[in-house]
Amino acid sequence: MAVSTATILVLPGDGIGPEVVRPALTILQSVADAAGMVIRCEEAPIGAAALASDGEPVSQRTLEAARRADAVLLGAVGHPSADHELPARRPEAGLLALRRALGVYANLRPVQALPGVDQLSPLRPERVAGADLLVVRELLGGLYFGEPRVEGPDEAWNTMRYQRYEVERIAHVAFRAARDRRGRLLSVDKANVLEVSRLWRRVVTNVAAEYPDVALEHGYVDSVAMRLVLAPASIDVLLTENLFGDILSDAAAVLPGSLGVLPSASLGDGPGLFEPVHGSAPDLAGTGRANPVGAILSVALLLRHGLGRDDLARRIEEAVAVTLAEGCRTPDLGGTADTQAVAARVLEVALAAEVSRG
Repeated sequence: MAVSTATILVLPGDGIGPEVVRPALTILQSVADAAGMVIRCEEAPIGAAALASDGEPVSQRTLEAARRADAVLLGAVGHPSADHELPARRPEAGLLALRRALGVYANLRPVQALPGVDQLSPLRPERVAGADLLVVRELLGGLYFGEPRVEGPDEAWNTMRYQRYEVERIAHVAFRAARDRRGRLLSVDKANVLEVSRLWRRVVTNVAAEYPDVALEHGYVDSVAMRLVLAPASIDVLLTENLFGDILSDAAAVLPGSLGVLPSASLGDGPGLFEPVHGSAPDLAGTGRANPVGAILSVALLLRHGLGRDDLARRIEEAVAVTLAEGCRTPDLGGTADTQAVAARVLEVALAAEVSRG
């Protein structure tokens, strides 16, 4: 359902997070203003920035603000200065706590080799051509959240655990997405080795009965990793658990040419969390070389899934495609433009499209 006024909690985070979030936010507000929509923003720290200001990777005050917001826009978390911290105090713990607090169990990561810029991939163009897939990653279970978890001087362990309802709800998200796309779902597991994967496969198969118009295929994670680079256009919607989804979606960055262009939307029953897939890249902070496209496309997902404005989302996505096709790209994509120049061109194209439609 579209909204005319929205409150966005902005969490710039660490490293290049603030450098990519702020121009993306400018695009969001400018496109919304042109369409007569009011965006109100609040800002709070997370990650290493929150450790420095609040003494913890995310404060209860920030979590409460996130729950009140219509959507949350995040930059990135992580910094070498906090690498010595205990697990519960590392910057990444703030992100996990935020996901849990918002109940965002479904992570959507679209990956597309845009026409005209498929040459950016290190893969041969004929392999990349036509690649357009959606990774649906379960976000609140598996190894990242399973208990018990222990780290000792000579031994450590984590627990991969899923319950039926967790698999069912993420499977429904993936099947609905496939129904709206090309009608194919590839469910990824390791059922030949892991008991938790055998549960995953049984539950997904059962849910498939409710979607006779979607073709279901099961695949082992290792073979699917190879398929991602050998035949990516054969994949429509890829459904998998938390750890496998994290790895496979990052590996899929080879298709558009850089991790810097991939966005994500994390959804549940309340406010959604929107963030670029890339990390904080502290070595790039302050250099002007950070790619803002992942953050800009995350803003598009925020408009589509968080605020019900698919029209504005498509406007931004089209502007990104035009900008990259023109050759306005950051160094990770072989270009010479800096962060601000790329974002400025996307904004220019998006606003020009608004004028032409008006």
